[in-house]
Amino acid sequence: LSPSGYTLTDNPELVEKVKEKANACGVDISSYTIGANFITESEDDYRQEIERIKKEVDIGGALGVKFMRHDAGSRPKEQTSIGQFDRDLPKLVEACREIADYAKQYGITTSVENHGYHVQGSERVHRLILAVDRDNFRTTMDVGNFMCADEDPVIAVSNNISIASFVHMKDFYCRGPQNNPGEGWFSSRKGRFLRGAIVGQGDINIPEIMKIIKTSGFDGYISIEFEGMEDCCTGSRIGMENVKRIWNES
Repeated sequence: LSPSGYTLTDNPELVEKVKEKANACGVDISSYTIGANFITESEDDYRQEIERIKKEVDIGGALGVKFMRHDAGSRPKEQTSIGQFDRDLPKLVEACREIADYAKQYGITTSVENHGYHVQGSERVHRLILAVDRDNFRTTMDVGNFMCADEDPVIAVSNNISIASFVHMKDFYCRGPQNNPGEGWFSSRKGRFLRGAIVGQGDINIPEIMKIIKTSGFDGYISIEFEGMEDCCTGSRIGMENVKRIWNES
């Protein structure tokens, strides 16, 4: 089950209800986001995962979305070296390419997010996109997640905005590896401590990132993602207000 307790693949009757509700509220269904991991124990598991994601693409087609995000591969933090990434890359490319080709019938652009330590740094994401070599395979670029791979978000966004089909605005507080602030914090790949912040209130240079996005000519969806300790409705509202204001000031 999904974290929400249900999946649309197991409850296809919800697809039309979701579309009707979104339409009644005047809300675009901007993207369909699912998990995936093409790093498997066996070839049979690998094929099963690809076929599972194709069924999710069918759901995306039924929803009428033009953008989907799926993960590519994850490993425990201690197994995320560049050498391991290079060994995993051919299988990730093959799977992402097959799914992108399948999604083309619906006019869907699939994407991988910089997410989960292993496929998270801007160069690794860029290498995957270039190797898949499909017009409808891009990246859902989470501006905050680059910090989890110990990368400067401003530089990383500059590296990857040209291959982005979707943008998540997110913010983090960051502390050095010798300063564990305790509850609510987690560690980056190299041991820095991070905690989710309201967008515009953390340590990421959101104004500079917004300027990069705006001047790039990006014209897709920009969403707010909030992972802080404040109330989620409050954090999301303030973050949205900040992003709108900063965008207009950029």
